[in-house]
Amino acid sequence: MEVDDVSVREQLFHNKVREIFICVLLFTCLYILSYLILTHFKKNADYITTDDIEDATVNKIALWLCTFTLSVAVCAVLLLPISILSNEVLLTFPHSYYMQWLNGSLIHGLWNLVFLFSNLSLVFLMPFAYFFTESEGFVGCKKGVMARVYETAVVLLLLTLLVLGMLWVGVALLNNTARESLYDVWECYLPYLYSAISLFGVLLLLLCTPFGLSRMFSVTGSLLVKPGLLENVEVEMNCAAFEEASLSRKLNKMRRRASPWQRNLFYPLAMLLLLALTVVCVLMVCFHVLELLFDETAMPRGMGDPRLGTTSFSMFGSLGAAVQVVLIMYLMVSSVVGFYSSPLFTFLLPHTQDTNLTQIIGNCVSLLVLSSALPVFSRTLGITRFDLLGDFGRYNWLGNFHIVFLYNILFAGLTSACLINTLTWTVQRELIRAFGLHKLPLTVSRTTIPLKLLLDNGLSKIQ
Repeated sequence: MEVDDVSVREQLFHNKVREIFICVLLFTCLYILSYLILTHFKKNADYITTDDIEDATVNKIALWLCTFTLSVAVCAVLLLPISILSNEVLLTFPHSYYMQWLNGSLIHGLWNLVFLFSNLSLVFLMPFAYFFTESEGFVGCKKGVMARVYETAVVLLLLTLLVLGMLWVGVALLNNTARESLYDVWECYLPYLYSAISLFGVLLLLLCTPFGLSRMFSVTGSLLVKPGLLENVEVEMNCAAFEEASLSRKLNKMRRRASPWQRNLFYPLAMLLLLALTVVCVLMVCFHVLELLFDETAMPRGMGDPRLGTTSFSMFGSLGAAVQVVLIMYLMVSSVVGFYSSPLFTFLLPHTQDTNLTQIIGNCVSLLVLSSALPVFSRTLGITRFDLLGDFGRYNWLGNFHIVFLYNILFAGLTSACLINTLTWTVQRELIRAFGLHKLPLTVSRTTIPLKLLLDNGLSKIQ
């Protein structure tokens, strides 16, 4: 009996070591990828300083913190796809020796680590990085990196006390338990803080994703070469000749590089694919609205013990699971496109080798807020039936039927409105060209025509 207990403990130990090794390996790969992305966009003058070694050290530490935050954001995006695909793999190979490392304990551990690191980055690391780059040390103290660390720590402590006090007052007004909440910070303050952060991220996704879904058509059109039936290149080049002398040469060069397959096949297929994905998203949300009215299990909730490999999370099996993964990634890309296309956040748009450190910190915070809310966002809309693991399923507002129902209605309505508006204007523009109405004289000045044509056809990207 004692030998069996030892063997069980050894097996548990080996399983835990294996899970830690897999998590470290995954995070290391994401950290390297995130570092390459940040160094591609960062401005070299911010981090390579020959005259001031102190500033160079401070900026390097801030860059490491931003890299950590971005890697956590990427891992948060991959949480649901990894979980759904892992379940389907275990269903396909239930007794495979090479799949023993893939289990519910590993997936549950990933969710807990992402939840912990995402909140740590939002609450501590990113504020520390920002105040660290702006600090100069206390007056009268010896200058150096440690002086900046002391000033940043004091400022961050004061900010934490301010946020704690404001939240304590809010909890006291709502629950009339001010004394308990003050002494029981872990049980009362943190859940409200996590719920507030998640609710803000989900609301941001609600605003950015429908706008991004409509913008995906124009963004994709600017990256692909349109077929000749959908554009009049001669008219566009003649109109733009007064403002962009080199536009015609670049346009002709781009069209010569593009093969007939690219011109006549890739563009229609890409547009049809985007339209199909968007329509499927809207239909799934509408179906989820009906489920919410008649089925209590449709409400998003937490799952304590993920029993992977028992049943598929899609009624269509592995194919449906693959569609769920594609839709989740598509929604994330659309939300990022909508975020950077919004007039409120265009100043954060990174540029190659021309993004300062403050912008990098802002981008990392924004992407982390969007990505950490993606699992809750996808489950709330019914894109997947994979229930939330760990602390992701303990948000206070998830059990409120009215909030979840209204959220689904708003998403379906906003997405449908944006999609109809985009398709209506696109069809109207092409009909005007087909009948030659674009050649009629307009009352507006001719200098405004090229810019409008460039914006409508995505040619402003060609510079």
